[in-house]
Amino acid sequence: MSGHLFVEIGPDATLSAMAADAGVWLPALRRDRDEPRTAVAALAGIHAHGGTVDWKALLGDGPTLAPGLPTYPFQHERFWPRVSGTWSGDARALGLNSADHPLVGAAVWPADGDGVLLTGRLSLAAQPWLADHIVFGSAILPGTAFTEMVIWAADQVGCAVIDELTLQTPLVVPAQGGVQVQVWVGDADESGRRPVNVYSRPEQGEGPWTRHATGVLSPEEAALAVEPLAWPTAEPVDIDGAYERLNQAGYAYGPVFQGLRGVWRSDAAVYAEVALPDQAEADRFGLHPALLDAATHAIGVGGLLDGERALLPFAWNGVRLHASGANTLRVRLTRHEDIPDAVRVAAFDLAGQPVLTAESLLLRAPSSPAAAPDATRSLFAVELFPLPTAPGAAGTDPLSTSRVVVWSPPAGDVAASVSAALSRVQEWLADPSSDDARLVVLTR
Repeated sequence: MSGHLFVEIGPDATLSAMAADAGVWLPALRRDRDEPRTAVAALAGIHAHGGTVDWKALLGDGPTLAPGLPTYPFQHERFWPRVSGTWSGDARALGLNSADHPLVGAAVWPADGDGVLLTGRLSLAAQPWLADHIVFGSAILPGTAFTEMVIWAADQVGCAVIDELTLQTPLVVPAQGGVQVQVWVGDADESGRRPVNVYSRPEQGEGPWTRHATGVLSPEEAALAVEPLAWPTAEPVDIDGAYERLNQAGYAYGPVFQGLRGVWRSDAAVYAEVALPDQAEADRFGLHPALLDAATHAIGVGGLLDGERALLPFAWNGVRLHASGANTLRVRLTRHEDIPDAVRVAAFDLAGQPVLTAESLLLRAPSSPAAAPDATRSLFAVELFPLPTAPGAAGTDPLSTSRVVVWSPPAGDVAASVSAALSRVQEWLADPSSDDARLVVLTR
């Protein structure tokens, strides 16, 4: 079954999400997405996974847009890793324990301590809902996903509270391939508190690890009493066009993250109801990151922090998860009295029972990821323009008004060719007539 290729005709990607582990599933239709683009993407997926596509039937005999050339010889050879028949998909086959979570799949308890290390892999193919969280043109792991992974790690070592968690560096999920993720929880001190860090690096295993978040966990000393939510009489806030306005500010939220169903405002707080689409599989999470992220959208929409600003989670304090698997929340957000740009968060289910509370959530407006180097984007590209085919002939460079002279080194070994090229370049630079021309060295 795992080697089969399936195309889901429609009306959405429901079966593709449910059977993602059973072969390759490619939806030809997606709700709220451009139909021709989605259909062509499915055909490209068939081609990439070794299937046969009759492109002529789609494109016809007319002229087509030539794609850009790759920066390496592309010979359509397949280098996909092939899973051996002994791999069962169980982390125990690799000497690990299953973490049983969609973001971190394996857990390791070191032999010389009482901490834990959770590991996982993030990609738009394995977690397609991450493509619905776009900030300034890049898929960014939402800050609520760090909170979710840390909550899950805390539970592995008997901690129930995130005392503090500060996000340091955005985690960009690349358009192709994935990233390795580690959630490290250290040994407990005398009071039971533990350090926690979240790291990532490209899945090729090259380069250093980047620390994205750091914090402290603590055990729950006493059960925290949280009063059930009494839904107040409050003024409704018009949320029509809220996500369009966020998109204009650089935040492109897809369907999974467009969870606001209603926002209300009183003198003391902003209230919101948020929900996930059915395919989000909320029961696999402590609290689905997209659901908690949607709750934070009400902060700006409701004008809780000086107007409708697009803010993202930056630091959490006193976070407790009271119930897991929620797919709908009613949320109360109140401005923190001591910390600017911070709110208190209390999330409840529809029956009014607590799901998550946070003593404070500090939000900040992010800077564009384009301001920092992105290792997932190549600086190199291939650009072609016509040149004379005969060595020694001159032509016109369309990029400028200068002449172009093509020269090829004589056949021979590499050292002789390099020596001849050096001599030709030195002659060219010493010739005054070459000032208005370009020398192109043609190698084979």
